[in-house]
Amino acid sequence: MNRKLRMGMVGGGRGAFIGQVHRMAANLDGKIELVAGAFSSDPEKSRLSGEDFFLDPDRVYGSYEEMAKAEAAREDGIDFVSIVVQNHLHFAVAKTFLEAGINVICDKPLTVDLEQAKELKKIVDESGLVFALTHNYTGYPMVKEARRMVKDGELGRLLKIVAEYPQGYAVGDVEGERSGAISNWRADPKIAGKSNCMGDIGTHAHNLTKYITGLEVEELAAELTAFIPGRELDDDGNCLVRFTDGVKGIIYASQISNGDENDLTIRIYGTKASIEWHQEDPNELIVKYANAPRQTYRRGNDYLGEAAQANTRTPFAHPEGFIEAFANVYLAAAEAIVDQIDGNPAPDCGYDFPTVDDGVAGVAFIQACVDSSSNNAAWTKLDL
Repeated sequence: MNRKLRMGMVGGGRGAFIGQVHRMAANLDGKIELVAGAFSSDPEKSRLSGEDFFLDPDRVYGSYEEMAKAEAAREDGIDFVSIVVQNHLHFAVAKTFLEAGINVICDKPLTVDLEQAKELKKIVDESGLVFALTHNYTGYPMVKEARRMVKDGELGRLLKIVAEYPQGYAVGDVEGERSGAISNWRADPKIAGKSNCMGDIGTHAHNLTKYITGLEVEELAAELTAFIPGRELDDDGNCLVRFTDGVKGIIYASQISNGDENDLTIRIYGTKASIEWHQEDPNELIVKYANAPRQTYRRGNDYLGEAAQANTRTPFAHPEGFIEAFANVYLAAAEAIVDQIDGNPAPDCGYDFPTVDDGVAGVAFIQACVDSSSNNAAWTKLDL
């Protein structure tokens, strides 16, 4: 391919944190160019956002429906759309662009309920188009090294997984000290879906276990709690988990864990060795043994596996982080989109980005958490 991929964006206009993250990640490797967008449901805000990004005014739209129709009709139309709108719009926007023949990169969660998720998977499968879900933590090199170690049997038979995602930014609201600190759309079930905390960050912990180990959650026992007075949706969640292959585990997420910032962590225990990775210190992977000193593997070194090295941009001792991991997801999706445009078959090993199947699994996880919690933490199977 002798040009950059043409990217469109729905949502992510002025003042939107995650939209800026997506744009930086897409731009990092110089293979993608933002050329069009419907950046807000407010046409004027969308227009002003287009000016911020120096786009052709004719390709800045007042609605995503208008954008999909216009871009699909252009000879130089977008190659894919990046969807960074609120949760309740993911399904409708993705469906509209897929039906217009346009590849999709979508923020998580896939949809707000399992019925929509399964319907969207069917649309994706029938379309033959690329669909990537931005579970960005899969993009870290040392996460990819952890995945390789599990796949190559270096941990032995897996026994237990503990995945956690504690944040503490909302704890002040529990006692009313910072009233309204998180009174945003994620607290509204009409917009966010059936869960706030587990739906927003707990799904990252779930996805990380799935990506690294390849195991599915078979059933879980969950308790979701809203510690903040007046909240309809959870700000804390705890799950006992039964994975495939008899592996046991714990997944928990919290927004009221006082003093924690963004401490996504995973520990995987095997019969030969165990591994531990912390998102707040992402360039290291800790490897532990029963009868030997623990080791620390570091990003950027040539003793790491192929995937970790291929997803590393700077030499060792030069830290990489959140944006680079996000960019690795975009780069892998771009590879698939280029192959799709050029008519090339997918590689035998496939592409290294989260798919619509991962999205369905994530929504099934949320639904099982909600169902279990409403039934006094009863064991509940995932409907996959």
